[in-house]
Amino acid sequence: MDEQALMGLNPNADACYRQRALAYFEQLKESLDGWEVCAQALAKGVYSDDHVKFFCFQVLEHQIKFRHGSLTAAQQQLIRETLMKWLQAQLMNVHPEKPFIRNKVAQVLALTFVMEYLTLWPKFFFDILSLVGLNPNGVDIYLRTLMAIDAEVVDRDILHSPEETRRNTLIKDSMRERCIPALVESWFQILQTYQHTHSELTCQCLEVVGAYVSWIDLNLIANDRFVNLLLSHMSMEELREEACDCLFEIVNKGMDPVDKTKLVESLCQVLQSAGFFSIEQEEDVDFLAKFSRLVNGMGQSLVLSWTKLSKMGDVKVSAETLRAVEGKVPLMLQLLIHEDDDISANIVGFCYDYLHVLKQLPALNEQQKTNVEAIMLAVMNKLKYDDEYNFENEGEDEAMFVEYRKQLKMLLDRLAQVSPELLLEAVHRVFNATMQNWQTVQFMEVEMAIRLLYMLGEALPASHGAHFSGDTTKTSTLQSMMRTLIICGVSEYQHSSVTLEFFETVVRYDKFFLVEPQHIPSLCFCLHSSPKVRSRVAYLFSRFIKTLYKHMNAFIEDILSRIQDLLELAPPENGFPVLLSSDDQLFMFETAGVLIVNGESPAERKQALMRSLLTPLMEAFRMLLAKLPQEANEERQAVLADCLNHAVGFASRTSKAFSNKQTVKQCGCSEVYLDCLQTFLPAISCPVQRGPLRSAVRSFLHRMIICLEEEVLPFIPAASQHMLKDCEPRDLQEFIPLISQITAKFKNQVSPFLQEIFMPLVMAIFEVLSRPAEENDQTAALEKQMLRRSYFSFIQTIASSGINEVMASQGAENIERVLFTIIQGAVDFPDPVAQKTCFIILSRLVELWGGKDGLVGFPDFIYKHIVPACFMAPLKPTFDLSDAQTVLTLSECTLTLHMIHLKRVSLKSPQLIVLFRPETSYINELCQVLQQPDVKVLKNYMKVFQ
Repeated sequence: MDEQALMGLNPNADACYRQRALAYFEQLKESLDGWEVCAQALAKGVYSDDHVKFFCFQVLEHQIKFRHGSLTAAQQQLIRETLMKWLQAQLMNVHPEKPFIRNKVAQVLALTFVMEYLTLWPKFFFDILSLVGLNPNGVDIYLRTLMAIDAEVVDRDILHSPEETRRNTLIKDSMRERCIPALVESWFQILQTYQHTHSELTCQCLEVVGAYVSWIDLNLIANDRFVNLLLSHMSMEELREEACDCLFEIVNKGMDPVDKTKLVESLCQVLQSAGFFSIEQEEDVDFLAKFSRLVNGMGQSLVLSWTKLSKMGDVKVSAETLRAVEGKVPLMLQLLIHEDDDISANIVGFCYDYLHVLKQLPALNEQQKTNVEAIMLAVMNKLKYDDEYNFENEGEDEAMFVEYRKQLKMLLDRLAQVSPELLLEAVHRVFNATMQNWQTVQFMEVEMAIRLLYMLGEALPASHGAHFSGDTTKTSTLQSMMRTLIICGVSEYQHSSVTLEFFETVVRYDKFFLVEPQHIPSLCFCLHSSPKVRSRVAYLFSRFIKTLYKHMNAFIEDILSRIQDLLELAPPENGFPVLLSSDDQLFMFETAGVLIVNGESPAERKQALMRSLLTPLMEAFRMLLAKLPQEANEERQAVLADCLNHAVGFASRTSKAFSNKQTVKQCGCSEVYLDCLQTFLPAISCPVQRGPLRSAVRSFLHRMIICLEEEVLPFIPAASQHMLKDCEPRDLQEFIPLISQITAKFKNQVSPFLQEIFMPLVMAIFEVLSRPAEENDQTAALEKQMLRRSYFSFIQTIASSGINEVMASQGAENIERVLFTIIQGAVDFPDPVAQKTCFIILSRLVELWGGKDGLVGFPDFIYKHIVPACFMAPLKPTFDLSDAQTVLTLSECTLTLHMIHLKRVSLKSPQLIVLFRPETSYINELCQVLQQPDVKVLKNYMKVFQ
C-alpha cells in the first residue's frame, strides 16, 4: 500500500497528505483488485494505526456494497475469510478496538450478511457464534453486528426499494426458520453471564432483544426465565434503564388483544409485587422517565386492546380490559404529577387515550369522575412555570417546557370533551381563589390561573369567538371570570409572564367588552419594562382596537395622546434604545389610523388628527432625505435609508383603516395623503440607496391607488420615468405590478400614458434580460426568470383590459418584436408558469386581432407562428404533464387553438406540414377534432398528441 498516502489519514496531517489519502481511497475503490490489498492487511494485522484500519474496512465496505455481484466465488470467499480472521484476532486482544472501528466492522459484516445469507452463507450466525462463544470482545462485535443487521433489514425509519423490501422479508422469514431460537438462546446466555461483570455488554444485548422482539416469536422472550432475568435487571442500577426499554418493546409488540391484555397484566403484577409501582420512594429520575415510558406503553396497549374488543362486540372481555386500564390510573396520576417534567411528559399519551375511552362511554361512574377531576388538577398544577425559567433569554430548557405545555393543553382539550361542566367548574374555582389573593401569590400561580381562563377559549370553542352568547352556564361563568380579571387589578402584577397572559386573555375574549363596555376604560395597555412584552402587547392592542373601535369614541384622543411616544420615528443617530421595533410600530400606526377613521368626530377633526399623526413623519422624511446624498459612509447611508423606509411604511400602514377612496374622502384625509405622496416621491431620484427607497415608495403608491384612485394619476408619469432609470432586475420586477395595477384599475383613463411608457418599459426589460450572467449563477437566473414572468404578466394585463390600442400604436417593428418574445416564452423557455401566461396572451390577441378588422398582418402571424407554437411547445422534452402547471399550460394552448378555429384561420400552414411530416394526416385529423363543439375533445386530443 502507498505508505505516504496512508499518512494523510491522520486527522492532524497536512492538507496535501490528506488530499493524497483521499485520492488513494478513490483509486482503491475503483480498482478491481485494490480491495484485496486491504483485505490481506486486515487479515494479517499489518497496521496498528486506527485510521488505516478504518480506511481498509471502508474500501472493503464499498466493494461489498457496490460490486459484490461481480466478484468471483474465490473473491467472495476471501471477504468471508478476512472478516472471520479479523474477528478471531479480536478474541486474543487484551484491549478491544476503538468503538468507531467496531461499528464499521459491524456494518461490513451486516452488508455481507444481507448479500450472502440467503445463498452463500446460510450459517452466518452459527459460524460467528461458534467462533466468539462468550468472549467479551467477540460478543461485543456480535451484538453490534445484530444492530447493524436490524438497521439494514428491519428498521422502518430507513426507506427501502420494493426489491430490497422483498429481500428483507425473505431474510426475516429464513432467520425465523433457521436461527432465531439459537440467537435468543445466545442472548439469554450473554445476559446471564455478564449481568454482574460487564454492564456495557448486557445493555447492548438488552437493546438487541428490544430491536428484534417486534418480528420474532414472542414466546421465545415472554417466558418465565427471560422475564425473571429482565426483572432482576430492573433492580440493577446500571442495567435498569435498558431493561425498561426492552420491556417497553416487548409490550409494544403487535398481537391479539386478549393475549396482549394477559401479557400486560402479568407483567404489571410482577412489577407491582416487586415494588416498582411505589415510585414515591424512587429518587433516580432518569430511571423513572424510562419507567414512565414503560407504563405509558402498557396503558396504551390496554386501551388499544379495549378498542379492538369493543369493536368486535365482546362485552365481557372488553369490560375486563377496561378494568385493567383503570387499574393503572392511580400509577398514571402519580407519574403525571411528578415534579420532573420528562417523567410527566412520558405518561401523557396514556392519559390522553384513557380520556378518549371515557369520552366514548355513555355515562361516567363516580370513580371515573374522580379520575377526571384528578387529571384536571394534575394538569393545572403542571402548567406552572418553575423558578428557574428564564423569560428574557429562553434556551433549550425553556423550549422543552413550552412543548410540554402544548401536550398539557391537549389533555385539557380532551378533558373538555369528556366533561365540559367539570372543567369549567374546576377552572372557575382555581381562578377565583387565585385572583382574590393575587398580591400575595407567586407569579407562576397567577400566570397559571389566567392561562387556564385563556385555554378555555379553545377547550370550549365558540363560533367566531362568541363566548358570551348561547349556553347560559358557560357564558355567565366566563363573563364572571373576565369581570374579575379586569377589576381585581392583576394587570399591575410585576412579572412579564403575568402581564403577557393578561393581555393575551383580554384580546382572546375581546367580545366580553361588547357585553360589558363599561370595563374598557379600566384597561391599560401600558409600557412594560420587557421588550418582548412590549412587542407582543403592541400587536394585541392593535387587534383589540380593531374589534372594539365602535366603543372607543369617547377615548380616541386620550388614547392617541397616551401612545404619542410610540408613534415617533426613531432617529438613526441618537443611540438610545427604542421603545418598540419598527415592525411593532407598524401596529401602533395602524391602530392610530383605525381610531381616527372610525371615530364619530366630524371630517375636519379627523383630518386634523390624521395630519398631526403624519406631519412629523413627513418632516423627518424631508430632513433625512436631504442628509442622505451628503453621507459618504455606506453603512450610514443604509441606516438613513432604513429610517426613510420606516417613515413611508408607517404612513402607508395608517391607510389600512380605509377600505376605499370613499372613506378617505368622507374623513377629509385625501389632502393629507397627497401631501405624503409629494413628500415621498423625490426619494426615487435619490442617487444613493436606490433599491430600498424605490421599493418603499412603490409600496406606498400601491396603497394610494386603492385609497386615492384617480387622484394618484398625475404623479405616475414622473414616478415611472425615474423608476425606469438604471434598473436592476428586482426594481423592474417590483415596478411591473404597479403598472399592472394602474392598468387594471383605470384602463382607458391611462391608455395615453401606457402608450407612451410601453416601449421604454419593454426596452428596459429587454436590456436587463440580455445582460450576461455566469452560467452557474442561480440567483441571476432566478431573477431573470421572475422578471420574464412579470413582463408576460404585464402584457397579459394590457391584453385583458380592453386597451389593445396600447400595443397597436407602437409601430409594426416594435409590435413584431414583442409578439416574437411571446412566441419564444410559449415555446422555448421551460417555465410552465410563463408559458401558460403566453398562451393566454396569444389567445386574447387572436380574439382581438384575428378577424378581418384586426391588426394588419396579424392573421399571417397566426398562420406562420402561433399555430406552430401550439404544437411545438407540447413536443418539447421539458413539457412534463406530470407537473400541474404544465397541465394548465396545455389547457391554455388548447384554448388558443380553439380561438384560432373560431376566427376561421387555416391551420394548414407550411410550418405545421414540416412539423408533422411524414404523418401529414394528423392535420386533417386535428381539423376534424376542432369541429367538435365541446372543447374538452380538443384538450384530450392534445394530451394524446403530446
